[in-house]
Amino acid sequence: MANKNDNGLASTLAAIDRIRLAPRKGINSALLKSGHELAQHQKALAETSRDTGALIDSIAVTPPGHTTPAYSQPGGSRIAGETEVIVTVGNTDVRYPHLVEYGTNDTDAQPFFWPAFRLLRPRLQNRINRAAKKAIKDAWNNQ
Repeated sequence: MANKNDNGLASTLAAIDRIRLAPRKGINSALLKSGHELAQHQKALAETSRDTGALIDSIAVTPPGHTTPAYSQPGGSRIAGETEVIVTVGNTDVRYPHLVEYGTNDTDAQPFFWPAFRLLRPRLQNRINRAAKKAIKDAWNNQ
């Protein structure tokens, strides 16, 4: 029970502590759903460059706390943060996604990675924002 002299300060501070932690817990499902949606669109756009299918199969979604594949683009192997989902392309066998994406002197670019990201970015961002707002609202209401 709150102290009469604190004017609800204790309950407000408790709600703020819940809010501080809420988005981390609440948005991971939205992040994973967005990551998988992005990967599916990238795979669809990469169909035009299909030769063996290895490039398409190398598109991976790395959930929070897991390590991205070695030699993946962009950024190589690293561990995803607690509220981070990473979509990468490439692995130890497929080290050429940047050549397909940007082209070479001998071949035309067949972009698939960044066009899908740019196309879906507003939709994915809205999903994540809604999940964060819901998590904050639920934490404030102690649900």
